[in-house]
Amino acid sequence: MDLREFDLNLLLVFDQILKTRKLSRAAEVLGVTQPAISRSLARLRALLGDELFHRTPTGMEPTAYAAHLAGPLAMALTTLGQALSQDFVFTPTTSQRNFTLRLTDIGELTILPRLLRHLALAAPGVGLTIVRGNGEALRSTFERGEIDLAIGLIDDLGAGFFRRTIFRQGYVCVFRPAHPLAGRPLTRSAFEQAEHVVVTAAGTGHARIDELIEAEGIRRKIKLRVPHYASLERLLPGTDLIATVPEALVQSRLHPSALAYARPPFPLPDLPIDLFWHARNHQDPGNIWLRNAIAVDCALPAISPERVPFSRP
Repeated sequence: MDLREFDLNLLLVFDQILKTRKLSRAAEVLGVTQPAISRSLARLRALLGDELFHRTPTGMEPTAYAAHLAGPLAMALTTLGQALSQDFVFTPTTSQRNFTLRLTDIGELTILPRLLRHLALAAPGVGLTIVRGNGEALRSTFERGEIDLAIGLIDDLGAGFFRRTIFRQGYVCVFRPAHPLAGRPLTRSAFEQAEHVVVTAAGTGHARIDELIEAEGIRRKIKLRVPHYASLERLLPGTDLIATVPEALVQSRLHPSALAYARPPFPLPDLPIDLFWHARNHQDPGNIWLRNAIAVDCALPAISPERVPFSRP
């Protein structure tokens, strides 16, 4: 296609329909009438040879081709906006910017304290807002520009996103320090006879571990299911329950857990903890600085396999 024949303003219309999913809202954002947006969409459809958006009860849903265009066009618009900006820089020592991060509760326990210490030294004026969200909700909030970064074990968000692995972690079994299983290697028989608490962690990739345990043919006696990892430190000390959790919870450099732990008596893979950002923020100096700071500050090694297979705090 010859760009000399293409009205680049149509890309702004495409971008706003993609973000808002409503012609009326896109018109409001761009300061034009809804009929003008409809005419622009009709021109886009003719130029690109695709419907681009289908009207549904929940709004304008993009076609596969529109989803294919979303990432590159968002990056192009961001790059153009940066080029037109006269002051597109980020100075951490003086910035008063607030960043919004998507973290799970385990991220709040392990990554957030380290990040706050780093900001206190390197960017004292920078603030953070922590939000939840997974799946389509996470993708849509990214597309609306409401989130700067997401961290965790998250399924691939697809086109229009970048990811960077900041560390990989295995899994350990945790229990109270005076538990009958403490102080010795954990056997498969003992694991199966123990009573378990399972963290469902809905919307995260941690459910894969439960699937792998079942695939090993192991049948746990599950006495309790809870939605968050944060509750374990108060639940486990008063019971004989055990839980299989990411090893970050027992790494003193990440989180000062008061629980004993043991290696599972069967192989579990190390899973990646990734950093995600939208294409529109790929060249944002502040976003670049923050994601580099997180990757360096949180890139911690896994528990060494040479260590004894059990530990007391």
